[in-house]
Amino acid sequence: MTILFDGSASRPMRYGVSRRIALFGLLALAACATGREGAPAGQDDVHRVEAYLRAVKLQNVPFSQTWPNGTIGGGVLTYHAGYLHLIYTAPHPMDLEASGSHAVFKDSQTGSETRMGLAHNPLGLLMGNPLSLTGAVTVTDIQKPAGILQVSLARTENPSQGLVTLIFRDDGARLALYEIRLVDERRRTLFIRLEEA
Repeated sequence: MTILFDGSASRPMRYGVSRRIALFGLLALAACATGREGAPAGQDDVHRVEAYLRAVKLQNVPFSQTWPNGTIGGGVLTYHAGYLHLIYTAPHPMDLEASGSHAVFKDSQTGSETRMGLAHNPLGLLMGNPLSLTGAVTVTDIQKPAGILQVSLARTENPSQGLVTLIFRDDGARLALYEIRLVDERRRTLFIRLEEA
């Protein structure tokens, strides 16, 4: 017999639940959470994304970016495991270079240079070298509309610090990254779309 507490009453409510039914329910849930051959659902996709991010070398790929306030800009992007460089040509010349746990942002219009740590920034989720989608990083969601693989990532210890969603074209044999969505701790979203990948 399971006892559940009702917050509105001072005494417990009793519900009769058969142990067999409860066990069956747990087994049914476990079956839903696994794919073929007992592997967790989506695990193959997680491994494919991890392998892609470890091996890819994007060099001067044109991109467009939409900031949370609706401003649109763009330039070229270079990425490999542990390193990201965005050279903006619009809305004006700027430069963001991230490596490991730090990033430097230079704004040529104002002459300012800002250094920032990535330990609490969603961008830091992509800076591991080697990049791992287990341990410190958790895959929070996998979506697979036709021809697309979408994977969302967060920090395991503090998911409220932000979310990264990677959207790939997926022909079944090959992934091609074409969009990155970064959601910060205040729920502001930044979109980066690659024009060729």
